Amino acid sequence: MSSTPTVSDPTTWALDREIVLVRVLDAPRDAVFDAWTEADAFCQWFGPDGFTCNVYEMDARPGGRARLDMTAPDGTVFTGRFDYLEVVPGERLVFDHGADVDDDPDRFRMTVTLDEQSDGKTVLTLRQLHPTAQRRTDVIGFGAVELGLQSLTKLARHLGVA
Repeated sequence: MSSTPTVSDPTTWALDREIVLVRVLDAPRDAVFDAWTEADAFCQWFGPDGFTCNVYEMDARPGGRARLDMTAPDGTVFTGRFDYLEVVPGERLVFDHGADVDDDPDRFRMTVTLDEQSDGKTVLTLRQLHPTAQRRTDVIGFGAVELGLQSLTKLARHLGVA
């Protein structure tokens, strides 16, 4: 049997569209989960350095929605929407993330998993699955990895563990 993946192998089509970020947080996973699902906590850390956040709606349940704005240091406002597909308290969030408009062609699937370790730390894994390989290349090009890591550092500070 060949070790070369075939086109029908789902791991091959996703690799060129996926971005994965991982951070170990010295915090229990319920606290990390709450930081993702409680509006007041969320805006204390979400977004790159220098950005502020306003949440207008946060209904973290399957079929629910979050709507928010992120404001850049120069005053530019970026709208955001999460359409929740799966919510497993303390363990996993799956949502479609994009601008707060219907039919955003750049919307991507975000999977957040929280793995609690025996020492009380939590491994946070973010998986972004973009609609096309080109879109993944574009967002990496404008700094999505670095900006995402900035957000995770802000999350660690919010949790008091940075």
